[in-house]
Amino acid sequence: METQIIDLSKTIQYNQHDPWFMKVKIKRKAHIRSRWLIRLALKLPFKLFPKNWTGWADDTITKMGLHSTTHIDAPWHYGPIVEGKPARTIDQIPLEWCYGNGIVIDCSHKEDFVAITVEDLRQDLDKNGIQISKGNIVLIRTDRDKLMGTPDFPHKGTGMSREATEWLIDQGVKVMGIDQWGWDLPLKFMADKARALNDPEYFWEGHRVGIDKEYLHMEQLTNLKSLPPCGFKVCVFPLKIKGGSAAPARVVAILNP
Repeated sequence: METQIIDLSKTIQYNQHDPWFMKVKIKRKAHIRSRWLIRLALKLPFKLFPKNWTGWADDTITKMGLHSTTHIDAPWHYGPIVEGKPARTIDQIPLEWCYGNGIVIDCSHKEDFVAITVEDLRQDLDKNGIQISKGNIVLIRTDRDKLMGTPDFPHKGTGMSREATEWLIDQGVKVMGIDQWGWDLPLKFMADKARALNDPEYFWEGHRVGIDKEYLHMEQLTNLKSLPPCGFKVCVFPLKIKGGSAAPARVVAILNP
């Protein structure tokens, strides 16, 4: 059976509906511009340019946060100390964690602003006869990737509870991911509810598991609905950014490897 690669990554591009903190800006440099760069900087006259060659194209990302698109968070993002030790930055992550057997847990039935529980995870795993093993990469399907490119993307969705996040780690999972804007419930919703509850332990509870237990998660995945519950590999190698709290990644699933 032929190997199939399914792209789970968001396209890096400018989108007018993105909030200011996740806007991407790319400056394009046309082929014709490089002709003059080569002519003036390298002192190569036009007559010595290869025939029918217009010059090279070039682009510069002028603005893009490390958390702006499909990315993987490093332990350093959650806090400076993890398990009593200095938290690792993205360039310090073992690459062995970033490639492994994948599992999709379908939580697309969860309503907006209702957290995913341990029972939600167990029910879907039991339904598909799947048992998590150490080193598995677990992907949480919410289908909120359909909101990508809309103003609702950062503000709607479900999210992983603290207990569900801890449970995955306790099964031996080091890397996990979700196909919505963030790992937790929507950020503004959590802030509002923390104030209403007067509860200092509520805000960002899923992320903050990473202060006690070392793990990494991916955010803004897409296309998880195209994957089977198991039987595939996940490749999620991040850019090697010195001291990075996260890194963009081209996340793919490999079927029939």
